[in-house]
Order: sequence, then C-alpha cells, then structure tokens
Amino acid sequence: MDLAALDAFQRDPYPHYARARREPGLVFSAELDAWLVTRYSDVREALSRPEDLSSAGALRPDATPVPRARAEMAKGVGGGGVVLSSDGEAHHRYRAPHTRGLSAARVASVQDFIGERTARIVDGLAAEDGADLVENLARRLPGEVIGRLLGLEAQDVPAVVRGGYRATELAFRPMEAEDQVAAAREIARLQHRMDDYVRSRHAEPRDDLITEFVSALAPAGARELTREQRGECVSSLQNLLLAGHLTTSALMASMLLHLLRHREQWEALCARPELIPDAVEECARFDSPIQGFRRRAAADTSLGGTRLPQGAVVFVSFGAANRAPARFARPDRLDVTRRPRGHLGFGHGVHACPGARLARAQLTTVLHELTRRLPGARLAPEARVRMLPTMIHRSPERLDVRW
Repeated sequence: MDLAALDAFQRDPYPHYARARREPGLVFSAELDAWLVTRYSDVREALSRPEDLSSAGALRPDATPVPRARAEMAKGVGGGGVVLSSDGEAHHRYRAPHTRGLSAARVASVQDFIGERTARIVDGLAAEDGADLVENLARRLPGEVIGRLLGLEAQDVPAVVRGGYRATELAFRPMEAEDQVAAAREIARLQHRMDDYVRSRHAEPRDDLITEFVSALAPAGARELTREQRGECVSSLQNLLLAGHLTTSALMASMLLHLLRHREQWEALCARPELIPDAVEECARFDSPIQGFRRRAAADTSLGGTRLPQGAVVFVSFGAANRAPARFARPDRLDVTRRPRGHLGFGHGVHACPGARLARAQLTTVLHELTRRLPGARLAPEARVRMLPTMIHRSPERLDVRW
C-alpha cells in the first residue's frame, strides 16, 4: 500500500470522488484497495442490499500492527463480534442494545446534563481569549455524555475516551513500532476496565447502557459470565464508543471549522438561532464524519453498472453521496438554510447510525450556546488547519479559535 497516497486521499477525498463520478460505473481506488461507490443512488442502493453486500470487513484496518503490538492486544478482553461488521441475525442481536440504549427516552434523560456540561465548558472557554476547540470541547463533551450514559465513574472517563482514540489510531494510522505497542497496552487496559464494569453490572444491574448490553448479550441467571460473553460485551461497548462518541466528536469539530470558515453562515446562526437544527444536518451532509465503510460481495452481483465477482470489496462513500450534484444543488457550498433531506451523514438502511439522535442533541446544544455566548468566535489568524488522515471520524487535528 502506498501510504503517502492513502494519506493524501484521506485528508481530502472530495476531488477523488468528483473524478470517480465522471466515469461510467464504479472506479477502482488503489488507495482504498476497493471499488469506490460515489453516486447518491448507488450508495443508497448498496446500503439497502445487506444480503448482497456483506458488512464483514467493514472496519478492515489500514495498518497491520507489528507482532509485539498484537501480543499486547491479545492480553485484553475483546474478540467478540460487533454491529458494524456483522450481518443478519448477528447484526440484529448486536444492534438491539444500541437501539434500546440510545432511544428517544434515554437521550431525553441526559438532555439537562448535556446543557449543564456545555454551559460549564463554555464558561471556561469564555474566561480565556481563545482555545483549541477540538481538545477543549469536541472531544471533551461527547466523552462526558457517553460516560454518563454508560454509567462510568467520572474518573474513568478520560482513560476510556483516550483508549477509544488509541484503538482507531492503531487500526487506521501508520505508527512507529514502539507507539503501536504503547497503544496496544492502553487498549488492553481499557478492555480490562470495561470488563470490570461488565462483571459488576452482571452481578448488580443498573439503569445504564452497560447493563443494557450485558442483559442483551449474556443470558440471565448465570452466576458467572463466560470469557466469550465478556468478550462480546466489551467489544460491543468499544464499538459503541467508536460510534457514539468519536463520531460525534469528529462532526462537532468539523462543523465548527466549516461554520467559522464560512463567516456568513456563522453570522446567520447568531442572528437566527432557529436555523441551528438545519445547520447540524447541513454540516453532516457537507463533511460527513464517517466518509464510508467497506462492503464485500456475498456472491456475483452488480452495482452502478459494474459487475462485482464474489468477494469483491467496495467502499460505499457517504461523503461522496452527500456531495453528489444529482441529489444536492451546489453540493460543494455550505448553506445552513438548505434543509438537506435524505443526506447520508448518519448512514442509511439497517446500519444507519443508532446514535444519531444523541449526536444531534449535543450538536444543537453546542451551537446554541456558542452562538449566544461567543458570537465573535473566529479562526485564529495563525492557525494551520489540517484534517486527520482517516476515512472515519473525519475531523481537524486541532481547531484554534479566538473570540
């Protein structure tokens, strides 16, 4: 794999999407080692055909850890299936606790907490002349919220959040061997801490998401959970962190970046806060936090006019579909008055994001608080914005803002 080419693709995939859309059928991407699905109609179709296009391998790593890192990972408590890379009955089983745990009622139960924590964070920001909003807001608030929902002790939240980021770095970023080993150790420690919670909730259930997952994935009545059951619970909780926290953090950071870059859009929200819910949808469309996932042909099939033999891998790009001119007028323009119905920023079909409601609750709260309290916010003149090299959790590396 040409890592330099992959890095360039990941930091700015949109020119690649535009070129691919101009070609008939699907285009094979050497950078992603997959057929690139970029047209809105093709992406919707691919996401609506789980029986033909399997999710197995959806989270295939871009980097292979060195043996010492793999040995450290083996000391953890993972290895179970997860909702993002499963099909059929297994997918239904893994998704059920996500759906129940992130229900409208559950999100409503933390709305006051979201408001209180957002106000407290913005109080701290307002006391300074500026800050990096990635570190001090976009990563902090969603971490505290998911920690609250999971039922984590407050002192465990920072390590759990960091462990989630280290897991994605190890899988999707090239790193030096020693850093890989260090990341693997952190991930294994996180897994053991989550395993402690799993066993505790099995013994003494509570009204939290960890209990929801334990109840769904481990049969009631058993005095002790098996190693396999614990691994399934821990893996699913890690997956929830990936989908329920890191994705929200990424979208929050990129949303603030693009609104502040397009000053007239930010000022429109300051003047008309009723536009904020539409602005959240437009930002999810404009720069999707999850750019896409891989799918594998379960049998010989066709998509977008291209024949795909059994085993062929496609990269189904939500980000490309959301910039498709056939679906959205002036798709490369951010417009908070657009109301982008049908955008795929939160996915589509059986794998649509179960945490979308929770993400929207946080994003709208943040925009209401920032536009009201810090309307003069602007990108720091000296800031050099770089996007992380990843197709998941697309976000600026940092976001230096002054007010």
